[in-house]
Amino acid sequence: MEKIVEQTLLYDFYGKLLTEHQKSIYEDVILNDYSLSEIAEENGISRQGVHDLVKRCNKILKDYEEKLHLVEKFIETKDMVNKINQLTKDYLQSKDIQCIEEIQEISNHIVKNF
Repeated sequence: MEKIVEQTLLYDFYGKLLTEHQKSIYEDVILNDYSLSEIAEENGISRQGVHDLVKRCNKILKDYEEKLHLVEKFIETKDMVNKINQLTKDYLQSKDIQCIEEIQEISNHIVKNF
């Protein structure tokens, strides 16, 4: 997964668990694409301080993911829903009953595992 997409997803799922200060700096770097210099000047800290804080936040967010696996489950579920959508389209075009059976299998997997 591309690093910025990964960071954004981790922040979407676990960002609320960061302090307000961490959230503010992290959002400016990752979501708003501000430079470390801009953020450092605005917050009265060094560029190195901003860099260290972002690095710590990345570690915190990754640690949450390692324990909870919410992003992993989200991506897996999204992929399965996309597969269901494609199978539905295929069924509507071909009327192949095997498409329905695959949809049922995927649906059952989602229900059992999530």
